[in-house]
Amino acid sequence: MHSNAGPRIILHCDLDAFYPSCEVKRNPSLAGKPLIVGADPKGGHGRGVVMSCSYEARKFGVRSGMPISQAYKLCPQGVYVPPDFELYGETSDRAMEVLRNFADRFEQTSIDEAYMDVGDRCKNYDEAAELARRVKAGLKESEGLTVSVGIAPNKSIAKIASDMKKPDGLTVVTPSEVKAFLEPLQVSKISGVGKKTTEYLQNQGVETIGQLSRVPAKKLTDWFGKGGVWLWGIANGIEESPVEERGLRKSISVEQTFEKDVQNKQVVLEALESLVKEVHERLVAEKLWFRTVSIKVRFEGFQTFTRDKTHTGYVDDVNVVREYVHLLFREFEKDRRRIRLVGAKLSDLKPAEGKQTRLA
Repeated sequence: MHSNAGPRIILHCDLDAFYPSCEVKRNPSLAGKPLIVGADPKGGHGRGVVMSCSYEARKFGVRSGMPISQAYKLCPQGVYVPPDFELYGETSDRAMEVLRNFADRFEQTSIDEAYMDVGDRCKNYDEAAELARRVKAGLKESEGLTVSVGIAPNKSIAKIASDMKKPDGLTVVTPSEVKAFLEPLQVSKISGVGKKTTEYLQNQGVETIGQLSRVPAKKLTDWFGKGGVWLWGIANGIEESPVEERGLRKSISVEQTFEKDVQNKQVVLEALESLVKEVHERLVAEKLWFRTVSIKVRFEGFQTFTRDKTHTGYVDDVNVVREYVHLLFREFEKDRRRIRLVGAKLSDLKPAEGKQTRLA
């Protein structure tokens, strides 16, 4: 456990425009160009979605989750590359190793994000900022990647802080600055507060985290049940969840939110295909096998459905993932409603044993 000797100091590290950055590292001539990772806008009738894009592409209004055809209208001069999850997975593993070496406790939360507790090796926030600069230099040198870092007394504030000055940002929020830092921010800045919660809070006259912190906890519990307690703690800067190395994963999940609700099932199927590849690459990277495949489908109006199917034995075959995802999605294929989000998840995981033949 953390000793009470020094302040709690948490870093949240978020690798900037991670997929495009990996592509630039492999092919430096792409640097500075509007780079869009996703389906080919010309092949396959321009279906599918943007998985990620460089900051240069974002200046044209391109966003992840947007149909590739719309991205092409906004940015026809962009460079469009298909995703290479093997490259991203391997790069992520190496980058996370670099980060881990700077941390007392370490927790990777996604392919491009991690928390570091540095309360033992740093006596104060100045030392932590110095450490963050060394982290940045280390990643730049070894992987050619930039990272945005937030430093704060807890995970939720560190995550908000890392998003303040992207790309290549460093934002420090000391314990005495917490209130002033959170006060003016929109409630949607809190990780886990989505569109629906934001709209609900706005209808109650709560726009900023400052206003949220002044809503009595009892009232928030009436509105959101258990989640209200969590929200109140974050708004008041007193969230205490520890940074912990995750043991064996319970599941690996990926999702894609469409920027505009999508009616065209072909676009949705292409997004599902990307998710199949991504979730499978992550399974292989972590040397795991799965038994259960689930999908998540969220329609306009936020109605969400999940369906799953379990295999007889443990496998790591991408064809099983694909087959099950398509089988499960069949139920929704005739539905006329527009789709907001799709997800794929592998669960019932166990470590891979020995050599298993991988089907390409």
